[in-house]
Amino acid sequence: MPRLASSLVLAAGFVLMSSSGQAADVEAGKTVFNRCKACHRIEAGAASGLGPNLHGVFGRKAGTLEGYNYSEAMKNSGIVWDDDTVRKYLGDPKGFVPGNKMAFPGLKNETEMANLLAYLKQATQ
Repeated sequence: MPRLASSLVLAAGFVLMSSSGQAADVEAGKTVFNRCKACHRIEAGAASGLGPNLHGVFGRKAGTLEGYNYSEAMKNSGIVWDDDTVRKYLGDPKGFVPGNKMAFPGLKNETEMANLLAYLKQATQ
């Protein structure tokens, strides 16, 4: 029974829902992440690029990854990264954390956002 329960939990983790109620597509999220990987890494132990490594980002306090030079705005934001804060930040980085260094203008497509979040939650663990 424990094996079945853990399999069900794992399967449930792959089916995340968008705000429209549709299941998010992890593979499509990987494609959306192609826009991000010029600056960000997701592999455990990988050096940060122009942006911080995102491995372990969910649950981490913003501006605290060792070895990355964050803006004062990010270090002082008080944000802890979860689905809601990542969604708000990626939707409007400059509006959500004024003074941060990220040059990305924001992801406006809700389906792409849901897919990207599903991918990041899986790939950054």
